[in-house]
Amino acid sequence: MTLTYPWFLLGLLAIAIPIAIHFFELRRPQRLLFTNVGFIREIKLVTARQRKLKHLLVLAARIGFIAFLVLLFCQPFIPAPEQSRANEGGIVASVVDSSPSMVVEGDKNLPLFEQAVEETRELPSAYPASARYMLPTVSNAVLTPTAFQAAVEGLAISGRAKSLTTSLERAKNAANARQVFVFSDFQKNSLNPRLLRADSITQLYLVPLPGRQTANVYVDSVLLDDAFVRTGADLGLRVRLRNGGALAAPDCQVKVFVGNRQVAAYRVAVNAHETAVSAVRVRLEDGAAQQCRVEVEDQPVTFDNTYYFTLQASPQISILNVTGAQSTAVSRVYNNESMFAYNGSAASRLDYSRLNAASLLVLEEVPKLDNALRENLRRAVAQGATLVIVPPAGNAATQEEYARLFRELGLGGIQWQAQAAAPVLQEVAAPDMQSPFFQDVFTASNQRAVMPKVAPLLRWSRSSTEVLKMRNGDGFLAGFPSGKGMVYLFAAPFQPTYSDFTQHALFVPVMYRLAMLSYQSTQRIAYRLNQNTIALRLAAQTKNQRDEPVVSLRKDSLTVIPAQRWEAGTLRLTLPAAVHEPGFYQVVYNGKAVATLALNIDKAESELAYYSANDLRQLIGRNRPNVQVYESATNRSVAAHYKALRVGTPLWRYCLLLALGCLLAEVLLLRFLGRPKSVPAAAVAA
Repeated sequence: MTLTYPWFLLGLLAIAIPIAIHFFELRRPQRLLFTNVGFIREIKLVTARQRKLKHLLVLAARIGFIAFLVLLFCQPFIPAPEQSRANEGGIVASVVDSSPSMVVEGDKNLPLFEQAVEETRELPSAYPASARYMLPTVSNAVLTPTAFQAAVEGLAISGRAKSLTTSLERAKNAANARQVFVFSDFQKNSLNPRLLRADSITQLYLVPLPGRQTANVYVDSVLLDDAFVRTGADLGLRVRLRNGGALAAPDCQVKVFVGNRQVAAYRVAVNAHETAVSAVRVRLEDGAAQQCRVEVEDQPVTFDNTYYFTLQASPQISILNVTGAQSTAVSRVYNNESMFAYNGSAASRLDYSRLNAASLLVLEEVPKLDNALRENLRRAVAQGATLVIVPPAGNAATQEEYARLFRELGLGGIQWQAQAAAPVLQEVAAPDMQSPFFQDVFTASNQRAVMPKVAPLLRWSRSSTEVLKMRNGDGFLAGFPSGKGMVYLFAAPFQPTYSDFTQHALFVPVMYRLAMLSYQSTQRIAYRLNQNTIALRLAAQTKNQRDEPVVSLRKDSLTVIPAQRWEAGTLRLTLPAAVHEPGFYQVVYNGKAVATLALNIDKAESELAYYSANDLRQLIGRNRPNVQVYESATNRSVAAHYKALRVGTPLWRYCLLLALGCLLAEVLLLRFLGRPKSVPAAAVAA
C-alpha cells in the first residue's frame, strides 16, 4: 500500500485526545446510594469489570475513527502492476465507432453503440480532475471532463460517420494526445491493420465490442437490364442480395415497390457470405421520377433492410449526323422514332458546339475531314460521346485524312483495301445472338435468313467488340474504346455500290442499338451516403458562371445547401455532414424539385465479420507493449480495468467506511454495552 499524501499522518497525533478523555473519566468520583433510601429508589448494580471493558472498547472505537479519518486524507492505494506515465501532460482521446453496424446487439443485450457510449462516459473517473479529453469522432477540440461527457452523450449513429481508419489517424496525429481508447466492433472490411501499430509514444487501448452471430441479408445492388428506360415497356431489374452474417437465412422475404405500388414479392434463401440474384419485371406508366425501394424482412439486424433507388424514363437521345449528302438512310431511321432527337448537318456547315451536346455522332461518308473537324470529333469522344464512322469511297487524300483521324482516336491496325472498278459484294455472317450487343434485340433467330452483302474498304486485325463479321472472318462492324467514349467502325460505305445493308432488316435494329448504347446518364439510380461527390446533369444551368444556380437538398423538414460546382454543364454536389440518414433527397432549385437522389448506407457496414480480441493481439504482435487489448466481456468497466491496471486501486473509500463504522460502534457501545441491571430496593436490603 502507498500513500498519496503521507504528510497527513501527522494527524495521528490527535489520538492523544480520546486517550486523555479516557483517563479523565476513570478519575472522576463515583456517587454511591445508601441502602436506607433503597425503598424509595431502585439500585443499579454494575461491576467494575464491565465498566472497564466498556471504557476500553469506546476508547478503541474513538482511536479507530481518528486513525481511519487521517488515512482518508492520505489517500492510500495499492500500486498498479503496470505503471504508466503516458497521461502525464497529455490528452486522453476516445474514438467511438458510430457507424450503422454498431446498432447490432452484443452479449449484454444492448446495441454495441450504447455499450461504447457507456464505457466512454466513465473514462474521466479513471483520471484526475485536471485531465483533458478529445473526441476525434466529432472534432479535435480539447474538452474538460464535463464537456467531454456531454459530447459523448450527444453522439448518434450516422450513415456518414467517419471510418475507423480516419478517426484513428486523426487521434494519432492530434497534438499532445498520448492515450487513445478505441471502442468499436472492429469490422474486418473497414479497418486498416497498419494503424494498430502505433508509435512508441502513443498508448493505444483497443476495446472490441463484437456483435452476436446472426444472419444479415441486405441488398447489395439493383441493376437495370437496359440503361435506356422507356415508358409503357417492361423493364428488367436484377436484385442482388447478399448475406453478410455468419448464419444462413433459409427463408427471407423480399418486396419490391415502385412508388407506393408493390410490384413483386418473393422468398429467397441466402447462405452465409453468399449472394443470390433475382430478376423482377417492372413497368413505368409515365415519365415522372418514381421513388422505388426493395424491402428485406430480416431480423434482428434491421438497419440495412431497405434499399432506395429511383426510376425515370430516359430523355430523348441526342443524335448528330454529319454527312456529305442532304438525305441519307440514317436520317430516315432516327427521324421515325420519338425516342431520338435527331439533327443532321453537312460537314461544311457544321456548328462544332453541337458536337458536345450529342450522345451519338454519325460521320457518314464525309469526303473531306479538315483539322478542326477531326479535333472536335476527338474531343467529343474523349468526353464520352459515341462516334459511328461510315467510310466514304474516296481517293488517296481522303484515305489519308481518315487514317489520321483513326490515329488521333487511338485506333490502330486499320488498313484501307484497294478499290476495284467493280466492287465484289460479299455476304455478312449471321449475328451472334449471344453477343451483348444483340441482347434482347431479336425474339428468335433464323439461321437461313438472307444476310446483307457488302464490299469492304476497311480491314482491321482486332477490336474490343466485334458486332458483325464477314463470312471469311473479317470484320464489318466493330467497336473500339477511345477516351471515355466509344468508336464504332463500318468496313464499307452505305451507298448501293458497296453495300445493301441499309435495305436489309438488320439495319434498323443495329442503328437503334448503337443509339441506345450511346446513352449515358450522369445520374445513377442509387447512391451511397459515404460518396464524396455526386454528379448530376440538370436543365437548370446557365452559360455565365456568375448566374449559375444554387441548389439545395431537401428531405422532410431538413433542408441543406451542399458544396457545389459546375463543370461543363455537370453539377457536382458534395454531401454535407447533416445528410446522414438513408432515404430520398430532392434536389431543389428556385423552390422546384429538379431531381431526386436515393441515398443508402454503405454496403460494407452490412458485412458483420469482426476482429476478436485474439485476432487484434495477433495483428499487433508481441513487440508493441504500448498497444493493449481490453476484453469487454468482464464485469468491470474499461475505466475500472484501466485504473486497476495502470493507475492502481484506491483505498480511500474503504477508509471512509471504516471511520464511519468506528463512529457507529462507539454509539452502540455507549447505548447498549455494560448497561446496568435494575433491581428492587427490597432485594438489596435483604
